[in-house]
Amino acid sequence: MGQTSLEWPLLGLLCLFFFAAADTGLQGPVFVLEPPNKIDFSNSTGTVVECAARGSPPPRVTWVRGDGQPVDDVTGLRQVFSNGTLRFLAFRAEDYRQEIHAQVYRCLANNSEGSVVSRDVHVRAVVAQQYSASVNPVYVVAGNAAVLRCELPSHVADLVTVTSWVDGDGAVFFRSAGGGVSGDDGKYLVLPSGELHIRDVTPEDGLKSFRCRTVHRLTGETRLSATEGRLVVSEPVSSGAPRVPAGAQGATFYLRAAAPGALHCRGQGYPAPVFRWFKFEEGSSRRRPVQLDDRVRQVAGTLIIREARVQDSGKYLCQVNNTVGGESVETVLTVTAPLSSSITPPSQVVDFGKPAQFTCTYKGNPVKALYWMKDGVKIGHDEPTLSIRAVTKSDKGMYQCFVINDQESAQATAELRLGGKFDPPALVETFEARQLEPGISTHLKCAATGDPTPEITWFIDDTETTSRDRFQVSHSRGPAGTVVSFLNVTSILTNDGGLFKCRAASKVGAAEHQARIDVRGLPHVKPMKKMSVVAGETLIKTCPVAGYPIDTITWEMNARVLPRDARQKVFPNGTLIITNVQRQSDQGTYTCVARSTHGYMARANLEVLVMVPPEIFPFPALDALSDGDDASLQCYVYKGDTPMTISWTFHGRDVSMEREFTTQAFGDRTSMLLVKSVSHGHSGTYTCRARNAAGATQLSTSLVVRVPPRWIIEPTDKEFALSSTAEIQCKADGFPKPRMAWKKAAGSRPEDYRALGHSDSSIQVRDDGTLVINSIQKRDEGYYLCEADNQIGPTLSAVIYVNVQAPPHFEIKLRNQTARLGDPAVLVCEARGEQPITIKWSRNGAPLSAREPSPRYTIRQQKTEGGASSDLSLQETSRRDSATYTCVASNPFGQDNTTINLIVQEKPEVPFAIKVLNKSGRSVELSWSAPYNGNSDIFQYIIQYKKAKDEWDSKEMERVVIPGKMEIVSVMDLRPATAYQMRIIAENEVGPSEPSEVVTIVTSEEPPAGPPTAVVVEPLERGLLVTWKPPSDELLNGEVLGYYVGHRLSNSKNSFSFQTFEFANEATRKHQVSITKLEEFREYEVVVQAFNSQGSGPQSEEQRQFTAEGVPSAPPQEITCRTLTSDSIRASWTPPPAGATNGVIRGYKVMYGPSSTWYDDSTIDMAKSTSTETLLTGLKKYTEYNITVLAYTGGGDGPRSRSAICRTEEDVPEAPAAIKALAMSSDSILVSWRQPENPNGIIKRYTVYFMEEGSREPQMHRVTPFQQSYRASGLKKTQNYQFWVNADTSMGEGPPSNKVTVTPRSQVPARIASFDDELTVNFQQDAKLPCLAVGLPQPTIAWHRDGKPFQPNDRMRIMPEGSLQIRGVQRGDRGEYSCIAKNQFGQDTVSHKLVVQAPPYPPEVLLIGSSNNSIEVRLKPDPNDSVPLFGFTLHYKAAFGEWETVQVPKKARSFTLESPWCGTKHQIYATAFNGVGPGEQSAVLTTRTKGQAPTMPPADRFLRIQAKSVELHLNTWKNGGCPILYFVVEYRKRFETEWTTASNALTPDKSSFMVMDLEPATWYDLRATAHNNAGSTQAEYLFATLDEEGGTVGPPLVRPGADGDDWWDQLPAWLPDLNVLVPTACGLLVLLVGLCVLCVYLGSRNRNGAQRFKDDAQYTQPPPHQNRLYNEELGYIAPPNRKLPPIPGSTYSTLGSQVKRMPGGALSVYGPANPRHQYEELTQQQYQATYGAPPRPPPHGVPTSPSTYYSVVGPNGEEEIAPYATFHLLGFREEMDPSGETPAGCQTMAPRPGQHGRQMSAPAVRTLPRNTRYSQPVNPLPPPAHQARASLGGGGGGSVFSPTYDDPARSDDEANYNSSQYSGGGPYAALDDSSSRTGTARRNGPEPAAAGWAADCGSLPPPPPSLLTDEPLPPPPPPRASLDDSNTSQQTDTSAMECDRDQALLADSPQFGKDGRPADETRKLLDSDKESNEARRPHGTTQNGALVPYDTVNV
Repeated sequence: MGQTSLEWPLLGLLCLFFFAAADTGLQGPVFVLEPPNKIDFSNSTGTVVECAARGSPPPRVTWVRGDGQPVDDVTGLRQVFSNGTLRFLAFRAEDYRQEIHAQVYRCLANNSEGSVVSRDVHVRAVVAQQYSASVNPVYVVAGNAAVLRCELPSHVADLVTVTSWVDGDGAVFFRSAGGGVSGDDGKYLVLPSGELHIRDVTPEDGLKSFRCRTVHRLTGETRLSATEGRLVVSEPVSSGAPRVPAGAQGATFYLRAAAPGALHCRGQGYPAPVFRWFKFEEGSSRRRPVQLDDRVRQVAGTLIIREARVQDSGKYLCQVNNTVGGESVETVLTVTAPLSSSITPPSQVVDFGKPAQFTCTYKGNPVKALYWMKDGVKIGHDEPTLSIRAVTKSDKGMYQCFVINDQESAQATAELRLGGKFDPPALVETFEARQLEPGISTHLKCAATGDPTPEITWFIDDTETTSRDRFQVSHSRGPAGTVVSFLNVTSILTNDGGLFKCRAASKVGAAEHQARIDVRGLPHVKPMKKMSVVAGETLIKTCPVAGYPIDTITWEMNARVLPRDARQKVFPNGTLIITNVQRQSDQGTYTCVARSTHGYMARANLEVLVMVPPEIFPFPALDALSDGDDASLQCYVYKGDTPMTISWTFHGRDVSMEREFTTQAFGDRTSMLLVKSVSHGHSGTYTCRARNAAGATQLSTSLVVRVPPRWIIEPTDKEFALSSTAEIQCKADGFPKPRMAWKKAAGSRPEDYRALGHSDSSIQVRDDGTLVINSIQKRDEGYYLCEADNQIGPTLSAVIYVNVQAPPHFEIKLRNQTARLGDPAVLVCEARGEQPITIKWSRNGAPLSAREPSPRYTIRQQKTEGGASSDLSLQETSRRDSATYTCVASNPFGQDNTTINLIVQEKPEVPFAIKVLNKSGRSVELSWSAPYNGNSDIFQYIIQYKKAKDEWDSKEMERVVIPGKMEIVSVMDLRPATAYQMRIIAENEVGPSEPSEVVTIVTSEEPPAGPPTAVVVEPLERGLLVTWKPPSDELLNGEVLGYYVGHRLSNSKNSFSFQTFEFANEATRKHQVSITKLEEFREYEVVVQAFNSQGSGPQSEEQRQFTAEGVPSAPPQEITCRTLTSDSIRASWTPPPAGATNGVIRGYKVMYGPSSTWYDDSTIDMAKSTSTETLLTGLKKYTEYNITVLAYTGGGDGPRSRSAICRTEEDVPEAPAAIKALAMSSDSILVSWRQPENPNGIIKRYTVYFMEEGSREPQMHRVTPFQQSYRASGLKKTQNYQFWVNADTSMGEGPPSNKVTVTPRSQVPARIASFDDELTVNFQQDAKLPCLAVGLPQPTIAWHRDGKPFQPNDRMRIMPEGSLQIRGVQRGDRGEYSCIAKNQFGQDTVSHKLVVQAPPYPPEVLLIGSSNNSIEVRLKPDPNDSVPLFGFTLHYKAAFGEWETVQVPKKARSFTLESPWCGTKHQIYATAFNGVGPGEQSAVLTTRTKGQAPTMPPADRFLRIQAKSVELHLNTWKNGGCPILYFVVEYRKRFETEWTTASNALTPDKSSFMVMDLEPATWYDLRATAHNNAGSTQAEYLFATLDEEGGTVGPPLVRPGADGDDWWDQLPAWLPDLNVLVPTACGLLVLLVGLCVLCVYLGSRNRNGAQRFKDDAQYTQPPPHQNRLYNEELGYIAPPNRKLPPIPGSTYSTLGSQVKRMPGGALSVYGPANPRHQYEELTQQQYQATYGAPPRPPPHGVPTSPSTYYSVVGPNGEEEIAPYATFHLLGFREEMDPSGETPAGCQTMAPRPGQHGRQMSAPAVRTLPRNTRYSQPVNPLPPPAHQARASLGGGGGGSVFSPTYDDPARSDDEANYNSSQYSGGGPYAALDDSSSRTGTARRNGPEPAAAGWAADCGSLPPPPPSLLTDEPLPPPPPPRASLDDSNTSQQTDTSAMECDRDQALLADSPQFGKDGRPADETRKLLDSDKESNEARRPHGTTQNGALVPYDTVNV
């Protein structure tokens, strides 16, 4: 009984093993022999249908009918064999059964992996029947072609084929051998379809007879037709239009691909018609002639195709025409090609929950439908791609894709296998309900099985419970993979009771069990979470009640006990069920009340939220749309919770993927679907789907597109003889069928058409649209209109002209003709009619003869189409040629005349007074005055225009023509930012005038109209390289300033992330950029967008590209291994997570090696695999292996996985390595041996065999595995004995050792039984060196070490048995030890080599280099290490951080620490480790990563000031090489002490930050601190908010400190009051300015004379309307908030209004009105050199510095003139001349010493509000000496400031301000903001010498020599192309937008001389005296301060 119980489990395990082994070879069925689609056989022969399939296990093949019914044997008719063969037996005709012999069959193959079915097999049995063919007579008109047809009975028509024809004379006409056409060029030919075609029939052909010969396809029987066919030939008696037999229209032909065929067009007429074949283009009414070649030929009206192709399919039109009329025939040809299909991939293994996809590819024509089947059952999917989002167990099986048409079908097979095992969880042990007393402890147990192993979770009243307080959850593994879980409750309380549940779940399923555990006590209702339920569904909730016993559990709502209606049910156990939940009645608070038998009660509330699913309001169908219409469907979701999503599908496809559909959302509940220009393909079903959290719904409607009419036969012009019958065909089709109608023009022009009267019996319109006119007359001649209308789209119409041959006729009886005076004139009269026509001329009644030549006129007559024409040519017209000329035409049918009145006229004069009324970027409005018309009304004006660079007679010239009554025109479609030249030509009937004067106009700029082109995106490592080309020139609309490059993840709903790339010169810009820091191997969408000063253009098309593949960031998962044999292991794993592959996994590398030497790379092997498992073979037996796996992509190897450890199985051991047998005495022998080199397992025992010489059976003795010697006693003296030893493991006994023979004896020499050995001992462990000796007498033992006698010590001593024991082995104990045994009969020696394995010595850590985010070190091991290293451990930590470690392989002598803290000191040391353990640590290396604290930006880039807020541009901070971590922003009012924190945790991902709630027109201090790992930087800024109207405020008065209280208090009370102080100062300044102007005036008059001053003075008076002259003449319109250039009469000031703290430590006041460019100020040294004393120091609180200066603003905000201010007197534009000389500069006077140091700044100030981009930061550190000398306001002697100017025709500075990279100070800080952008210029020059000061007007002395040091400035950095930099262009021309400053410094510079030529735009401002003034104007450098005419002076 016990043996039997043991056998069953073993048998089960064995079966499971074989099943698992076989599972890897399982395969679903696949057909290897599939039956054809169609099988015909004769009842006399029968047939066999074969079907075979392969698979594992071998599939079972059966047959089923088309309806799925199984097919079995039918005696005598049908047999089904087990091998898949279906046999149909021969049968008699009376045994025919339709359900057997005319049936659709399918072959079915299935096994345990799935099922597949074959395509439909149409089986048809043909019963032999008698049949006869016949040939019917054919009626034909002589000269036409005839076709004889062989008529066959319908039951054999598809089985019988015509092979040839025989005429009555015996001549035979065959089909060609290939089924084509025989005798194409002869009179008779047999068509591929079997008809006999006869060309050019004559009456003689009617005397012949013809018969057809046929052959039966199944029986092979041949027959001649029973009847003979004849041609009935008729002779024509009159002409007749072609006729087509009834039923010929719309015929359909089917041909198989590569087979021959013919299309017939059987039309007859007289004369014999001409046939032309056309083919309609697919999907349109356009047609094209059929191309004839060797493959496609036409014989008469038959189109013969030798080898049909699929592209030949379509609709054909045959036109049959002769001279009488025409007809047409439509034919449809369908070329079928065999169907085939395939599925990719054919097989795939997918893990549970992972996605799977099959793609069906098919060929053939036509394809009517596609569908999918799984395991022989349709799954309702008809798309080529089958996708499974998450594979489950039910998805495993065989999938088939079927494609079908009316003739055949085809299928392809694929298999889906499941990866891993799928055994759903099952609970094998559960707990029962119980009632407990409080305070006791209890436990609940659940056990479950499943594969994969399930996890068990516990719930109490549906709330998951984990280990906490008194509840402990534990899990363990039981036998056979069972998972056991306990829920232990300690000291259970009453409230702990409830419904307990355990749930076992895995990825393949779940199982659960629940029961109540009640604890005695008072009732308690546990709190319940809010519950959501969908409206209309059922709510089920069990009240979580604790306590026992419980009497009742009730539910209440709104203080009412439930239930209160039929939908509510309350059960005794506390379960509440509400069916058909409604929001209005069921949403709210429910209360569960529990009562005990003693009257105690407990309650708790439940909040129920009812969610409403969406419902769609019905929308109507669109069934009246026409082709080309726009359609819209509106989906309104009138019910349901928001948010919700609304989508549209068309025939199940998402319309968002189609370009032709547009969806637009209106609010949250309405979506509109728009379809532009619908076509027939848009007809179908459209579905609106709405989804929210509560559910989804959908509503469908249909859309029907109706097709407008299109021509079948379009009528053409016709000519008919008088009184003949006229037939004109007009045919069209469409949907619905169009109605045909004819109309005739009322007059002689093709207009005013009227319906043909029904009362006229001579006119008839047939049903097919043919117009018939009996006995046509001349009145019937004219224009006819044929219309086809079906109320869909516009009416289709065609206009033709019907000509009736009649006498000559002039269409115009009287006309006027004009001629230009003095020019030749030609009078032409054209007569229509039949030839011959004679034309004669007369003048005022006097005949003019062509035969009598005159020197003044000639007459020429010629034939024309439909008549004749005569020309009367006058060589040179004069007034007397104005007369009446008569032209008379005559022919045999009659005559007619016409009259021409000749009027001699002239051309008009030139238009004048041209004005430009308005212009924009794309249009210009012009006006002019009308000229003299030349006695002929001007009927049109021609406005010619071209680009300024083109020639007038070039192709680029364009024109606009307008009526002559208009004298104003808008020229449209111009290109923005383009110079055009325009002129106007007037034209009358005589001709055009001469062109007017040319007007040059420059259009305004607009944003680019086109996207960048040739956008190419190439992958980079974690980035993309984007290259592009600029938009085409015609779409630039101005000068491109830069590009926006946007990117985002593909299919992402996020907006594009844009980067801006600006530059100043498009031509030199390289259009490419690298986008970095992207995700690896992710597809991105990239767009590029150009922008100019007016905005950005359209985006380019989205380009998609993947970033380069990276290495996987995660290792393979779930590494497992399983031992198979003693030398093989199977390893398996799962791929890395999908998000961590970073590319396409190309395979896996499996590293494996013995665990004992795992750290030794030389012992590690590697195997590659493309699947997720591999078999490792050739392993060592019974050896533990470490196995790790990594995945690799195209980017490289990923990280290794954790190690899986497996040990190979045991095997029989090898033989013992050595054996000794030594005689010990006369009756005993000592046998010793060494263990096997490879034990292959655990040695269980040794067996010692010995056998006496001559004996057959050996004796044996077994010893323990720890014993390696044996003493055999009781032996016979002098007898030889043979010894050998075997080792045993659990797998059996191994081979024997070598055999040794020895004889016992009494005198035994000393021998040692131990063996020579090498002993390896770890450091500080004990070692024992054996020396087992024998001998009689007992030998003496002696030890030597390294050849020297051994002296025992405390650690080393010789044991009694002779062995040497060493305690605590040290490094120095290694060496060779020898044991010597000796007695009187001999001696023996054995040697042992002791190897000591010690930890390694400390390695050396060397620094290689560092960056801001990495440190590279070199690890150098100690050369004294004797034990191989396994690797290093690197220890590092940042300052104030924690120690971290990283393992470094031993081969990696260098290592890079990635992502340490930037700019931080780090400490690093290392330890080495080997098989013994880690060694000592190395010395600590201290180093620092690169990087520094952030760098503050200039204020003009950092601040953007508004009235009540300031915007901080955080992205303008430079991070110093270390990413900025956060910002701290504080602010306060000026002079306040407390700072207000705006934010102390601003992250750098925010590009800007707004400081809100500021007061308008108030000065503030702002402090910003940026932090990174390297430190922090604090910057302070002083700024003023704008006033309420956007204006600027004056500088703050500096509050005195404690030291200055005395003098401040002593001031008069009115002095600090600005209302008093500012007007007083303004009055003084105005007086000062007036004196300066008077000085300039007098000086200019004295030096240059009154005439020159007069020339200047004519521009000093303001015009009647300010700016009118400038704007109108230059076409310049100032944009909003744009500062106009200085013009006569305007107010222009360069007074600064800000105080700025400069790098030298001085305070700088800066406000929003400050311009971009600062002018240098006089230093304190210059001031002192001029006035002899330094200026009075400023008030306390403002540090004194050479760069300190102030400004004054009037009480009303107006800017006043300041000392050293610069002005333009005239505002002329001569600065635009790049070669012009710089005028001498003059300045206002400096303040007097008594003015309290109020020194005025002199920047060029904008008069309109500006943003605060000019505010400057307070630099906390003074600059270096060489930088402070040249900084702005620092007063360096070598600093020459170069201002920039704006082009007045541009307004790009409003949006494209730039900042300086040197704004923080330095030698180039004053020069840096030099340019900028397109449209600005700068002046630049070398440093002036001291002599340069002499060029000044005398107000300033030269600077002291100390300021003119020769110390050179450092070289400037190279210019950058970005607009964010200031040094991008170096131009020398300037505009009048800005004022000059300190020009005396530049007067001697050769770069700035004037040549006296003003700019083109300025030329219009000068009057006619300009040239004379230019002639008198001096050239060269101005001397002695003299003024130059039309120049700019500084006052």
